Amino acid sequence: MWRRVLLALGIAATSGTAAAEGWRVEPVDPAAYPPEIVAETGDPAPDGLPDGRVARAPKGDIRAAWYIAPTLRYGHGILGDAVEAGGLRVQTADGAILSLVLPESEVFEDRTPLLADLDGDGRTEIVALRASLTAGGSVTVYGVDGNALVERGSTGFIGRSHRWLNVAGIADFLGEGGLQIAYVQTPHIGGTLLVYRLEPSGLSKVAELYGFSNHVIGATEQRLSAVADVDGDSRPDLALPSADRKTLRIVSIGVDGIREIANVPLPARVDKAILAEETVTGPRFVVGLDDGSVVGVAR
Repeated sequence: MWRRVLLALGIAATSGTAAAEGWRVEPVDPAAYPPEIVAETGDPAPDGLPDGRVARAPKGDIRAAWYIAPTLRYGHGILGDAVEAGGLRVQTADGAILSLVLPESEVFEDRTPLLADLDGDGRTEIVALRASLTAGGSVTVYGVDGNALVERGSTGFIGRSHRWLNVAGIADFLGEGGLQIAYVQTPHIGGTLLVYRLEPSGLSKVAELYGFSNHVIGATEQRLSAVADVDGDSRPDLALPSADRKTLRIVSIGVDGIREIANVPLPARVDKAILAEETVTGPRFVVGLDDGSVVGVAR
């Protein structure tokens, strides 16, 4: 039914049976990679979440961002504990420290904010997972205006408490020069991949497709996805697990929707960060599985 609905909306959909022909899954030595496959970076967040980190940008008007004001007021615990953030703090290029405190009805429900110049204007945006205690999660974008942090756009809350979403990638999927945000909404109960771009009026939806997950419920790891140009069109593509995490789905995102390039069955469920490596024959995705094995997925 979801496919008929998407087609009626003019959004590209696939049956989930795009062939894995030409793709191979080969064992990889786990000792060649960190336990989480992709090592975490960033200093611990000062006065922030117990497992939060500082995100840094080498240029732009924002050079660092982290969450502050730990709180227990939401009680969701999707990332393994009930501690969420009640505020956001940044350091600007000139060294100023700016803070934003959410109302008591909201929290930030991820560990580390993401920094990116979404619209290509040379100014950095902060991409955060903001949750309402009564209406669930959203992707919300902030920026600096004078001496204040201001909201630049939001996807809007899902509509129900304890409903979550997780960013899968930020890249120029459309080849327009800006960066788009791809995320999975409700990755534990039949996730939908959604793609948004930042416009002067706020965040605008580009495309959506059902049948994905990029998180294991209760885990701190949020990086079950990777970006690489798979089809050779000079635009990045996105690799992430299927809804049951037993298949690696590789998709191309365009203004006409989301096209599945391939889905590749795996010998166990994905539960670790996915690494995109460049090889002489093209990208290879290194995938850690819940049985302790590691595989490489490549053509």
